[in-house]
Amino acid sequence: MYNLTQKLTAEFLGTFALIFFGAGAVCVDFHLRNSGSTLGLLGIALAHGMALAAMISAFGAVSGGHFNPAVTIGYWVTKRLTTLDTLAYWAAQLVGAVAAALLLKAIVPGETWSGISGGRPDLMPDFPSWAGLALEATATFFMVLLVFATIVADRGGFKPVAAFSIGMTYALGVLVAYPFTGGALNPARAFGPAAASGHWHNQLIYWVGPLGGGFLAGLIYDSLFLRGADA
Repeated sequence: MYNLTQKLTAEFLGTFALIFFGAGAVCVDFHLRNSGSTLGLLGIALAHGMALAAMISAFGAVSGGHFNPAVTIGYWVTKRLTTLDTLAYWAAQLVGAVAAALLLKAIVPGETWSGISGGRPDLMPDFPSWAGLALEATATFFMVLLVFATIVADRGGFKPVAAFSIGMTYALGVLVAYPFTGGALNPARAFGPAAASGHWHNQLIYWVGPLGGGFLAGLIYDSLFLRGADA
């Protein structure tokens, strides 16, 4: 049984990797445009999904492999985490996100960093705020649903196939949402680069949308499937 310090360290490291490789891929894509070559939407989506899958494989058995306040709120609403532990998870995730963004800021060329605000997600020009919030909420809903279906529902313990399933669902969400919202699906993914770059525009969308989606996913899966299985 892992203690809280070990769990929080795992959440810090996992979130750090997700933001470093996810936001880093956005920075690389922007940097390569000058040479006429880019990673493209698929490359950015896969970078996010692969990073998440790798970190869940590494730390899923330690902390549950959240790396996302939206996943953690799903555990909280279903009473799988106390309020204090939830706040501690969030703190570890946000600190990991900021640390990763600051490291990227130190590494990435200045013109690339400033040109893309460190990979910070933002709404497409003229894209309605309500639509951005709905898109972030919906994509996050299905990702958190996969967490409950593959990790929480598997009472036999964490299995590596869960990491692949969740990572690919995250990549699918980024694939659809990125052109319109930047495809955060995770408050920490938006918070880290925003804190490092000092650009907070539309930040509320990346909290309300994903947290709402994660909250509903946990509540619905727990109520409809897990409680029924226990009966």
